[in-house]
Amino acid sequence: MSVQSNYALPNGYQLMDYRIVRKIGGGGFSLVYLAYDANDQPVAIKEYLPGSLVKRGDNDLVIPITEGNLNSFRYGMRFFFEEGRSLARILHPNVVRVENFFRANDTVYMVMRYERGKTLQEFIRSHRGDIRESFIRRVFAELLNGLREVHTQKLLHLDIKPSNIYIRMDGSPVLIDFGAARQTLTAEQPKLMTMYTPGFAAPEQYTDPTLLGPWTDIYSIGATMYACLAGGAPFAADARLTNDKLIPASKAWQGKYSAGMLEIIDTCLKLDHLQRPQSVFALQKAIMETTDLVIKPPSLMDNIRNTLYKDIF
Repeated sequence: MSVQSNYALPNGYQLMDYRIVRKIGGGGFSLVYLAYDANDQPVAIKEYLPGSLVKRGDNDLVIPITEGNLNSFRYGMRFFFEEGRSLARILHPNVVRVENFFRANDTVYMVMRYERGKTLQEFIRSHRGDIRESFIRRVFAELLNGLREVHTQKLLHLDIKPSNIYIRMDGSPVLIDFGAARQTLTAEQPKLMTMYTPGFAAPEQYTDPTLLGPWTDIYSIGATMYACLAGGAPFAADARLTNDKLIPASKAWQGKYSAGMLEIIDTCLKLDHLQRPQSVFALQKAIMETTDLVIKPPSLMDNIRNTLYKDIF
């Protein structure tokens, strides 16, 4: 089914207690706005707006494209709302903070803390082929702390990629955009169609959604680390299943990065999910066992220095 491009709410629009400044992102599933709350603090607001099911109607109300789409839209909206509720329970510095969620315009909105910085994708583009191993290890060690908390809440992200990892001004990473997290870790939860990004999605996202688990996000972590070295996404997993042309990281960057880190990337990118680390904790353990680097939260002075490092931003 084709996905139409829905127009965004206009700049200056008053949405409950929030004033829309402008659209800052989104795709076929949702739109994201920069807005200000009642205390004039910036927030990011995600609007549930699946273009394959609904369109913007009169008075900015969201209406189904066809009558047959109504039940699917309502089901997805309820899941989106429950997802917001689950994310709101996560209070972790490396996971986007959900501050509020509400219904308006016959759809659902999720209000998140607005983060200043740049995406890892932007960082990769500006440092193509020249990203230090110390940066990669630090960012992913911190990010995995947040992902472990996500999995503890029985959620999967399912769309980890450089554009969904934000690097704050102090250099710390934050995992954003859970809009594709259409599955939980419990079998009782109803399922929606999984969304994925070629190159970063695990094989089981294409072939067998019943196999989804923490190892699925771990494949995406490996693909994202690979992208830090390659400057772009690795070959898509569905193509690798029929003709695997992916050059292992341990071969492509031998001598430029440590053998330990390259081996970790290759292990995360195994097509067989049973050959990957089965939990974030196992992956963190592997990372720490292959480095003398001590990972600790940045101090106040570290934060100040990081904002001044021109070779970081």
